[in-house]
Amino acid sequence: MSGTGASWLDPVRAALDSRAAPAPVFVRDDDAGWGHGRLAALVATAARHGVVVDLAVIPDALDDGVAADLVRWAEGGHVRLHQHGRSHTNHQAEGRKCEFGSERARHEQHLDLAQGAERLARFLGPLVDPVFTPPWNRCTAVTADVLAGLGWRVLSRDHTAEPFGRADLAEIPVTFDWFGRSGGCPWGPTERAERIASCLAGDDDPTGIMLHHAVTDDDDLAAIDQLFALLAAHPAVVTMSIPELVAAPAGG
Repeated sequence: MSGTGASWLDPVRAALDSRAAPAPVFVRDDDAGWGHGRLAALVATAARHGVVVDLAVIPDALDDGVAADLVRWAEGGHVRLHQHGRSHTNHQAEGRKCEFGSERARHEQHLDLAQGAERLARFLGPLVDPVFTPPWNRCTAVTADVLAGLGWRVLSRDHTAEPFGRADLAEIPVTFDWFGRSGGCPWGPTERAERIASCLAGDDDPTGIMLHHAVTDDDDLAAIDQLFALLAAHPAVVTMSIPELVAAPAGG
């Protein structure tokens, strides 16, 4: 079954066919540094279709071998690289998991962010974009303030997070989670397609597709391959990276 003809994607195809202008789409994959074999398979899949993936990289998970692949992929134009927390550790004693949450003091957040950035720079050099994705898509206004002070220019969380409204920190949220659930049950192909279609049928805000390669099995990867094939082939899609979205002129 070809990627562009996969029937489960019919709602996505219909949403794209009905658009008056091309939809900007980006793909963000989290937790680079973990499950590296699965990441290699995802990057190869995206590269076949010319889809550039924004990789959120865990600084403390890097080693020389992983870093060498990330550099090679980035230099080849297949991925963009940015920081994903420090060690992807939960510091909340209660409630939802968060590495940069209410229980972290400003100086603790500053230290983790700065040391994480230094580690990425040591392994990846100038290939790291000034973009930050917090683990679990959660952080506080203190985090945003520290990020801006340290030179970050973009924050990427989930679209359900309330924007911080800072002029010095652009926000490019993901709008669709491949591993989303309803009532505790994972979405199947039909619901996935309907939710992607809803994103694409809306206004001209970017559609951001969030992946987690480390928990992506072969069936997931085959379906992602089909989705990428459709997005790459359809004239009503413009796939972009997060930095490109920030740099694009309003309405462009």
